[in-house]
Amino acid sequence: MTRTTCSNPITTSVTATSQLHPTKIIIPDLVSHCTLKLRINRHHKEAAKSSERWLFRHGNLNEERRTAFRGLKAGFLTSMCYPGAGYPQLQVCCDFMNLLFHLDDITDDLDHRGARSVRDEVMGCLVQPETFRYSARVGKMTKDYWGRLTTTSAPGAERRFIETFDAFFLAVYQQAIDRKNGVVPDLESYIDLRRDTSGCRPCWALIEYAYNLDIPDEVMNHPLIQSLGDAANDLVTWSNDIFSYNVEQARGDTHNMIVVVMREQGLSLQESIDFVGYMCQQSIDRFVEDRAQLPSWGPAVDTALQIYVDGLADWIVGSLHWSFESTRYFGSNGGDVKLHRSLDLLPRKC
Repeated sequence: MTRTTCSNPITTSVTATSQLHPTKIIIPDLVSHCTLKLRINRHHKEAAKSSERWLFRHGNLNEERRTAFRGLKAGFLTSMCYPGAGYPQLQVCCDFMNLLFHLDDITDDLDHRGARSVRDEVMGCLVQPETFRYSARVGKMTKDYWGRLTTTSAPGAERRFIETFDAFFLAVYQQAIDRKNGVVPDLESYIDLRRDTSGCRPCWALIEYAYNLDIPDEVMNHPLIQSLGDAANDLVTWSNDIFSYNVEQARGDTHNMIVVVMREQGLSLQESIDFVGYMCQQSIDRFVEDRAQLPSWGPAVDTALQIYVDGLADWIVGSLHWSFESTRYFGSNGGDVKLHRSLDLLPRKC
């Protein structure tokens, strides 16, 4: 279980009427709480455009989804999360990020059998790249970026990518079952599942790939390194649950920490948002504390590990700023929401 204690979350003053029938929510100011340095890759425009062409060529997106993709700005997110990567590595990271969002969109519309089918296609291309025969576009896209990634990646990074990407699919499979049965998990179970449904862990393996790192397994498996990865994962995913809550509640999606907290803690909507916001602040603080306590494994490993941990920090700050640049959560009002933090609740769709 993660180190999260929320006995004194910061709450927003609301009236009894607004608690029962809220029309607005106030999102926490996580950007100000995060003092990590924001960096942007100098190749971001070129890589983002090239990756857009790659997705449109292979993904079979209709015009509506192409418009949504352009507003997503996944290439911009990637450029902030891998700011020091060379162009070939950034291109692969952009392609994977676009594919990951594409998978997130298509699996939202699938039942557990459909999610399992997508998993078998993707993992077949990763585990048996020479012999597996893909039968869908998603398999062709996987084979394409994986072939480029494995030309320079270290064996440990490849193994961690495959293991964590498979865990992502298994978690999405469980999420699809829960969605079908109307199940809302308890908070502890949700946190464990969310660390995999987020897709963050294979992105951590891409940090190793992006910077040509070859870090020993015993270092990557050290409890403190695992804790740093979990802290970054928690911030990215829990803050995403806050930012995406409005559009998700409008379509009746219950796989969101705010829904879990409301049901388990008996809190109002705004109190639950404040609760999760406080947990996000704690995850940032936990990352900073752990980062200051890194042990030493010798000069060469220490240098590589510092680059890796800096990559986790880039993900924390980059994801926060990107959430307001993208149209995925706030439409064209991201800048205004970032400034004022007030958001009108969308009506529930039939």
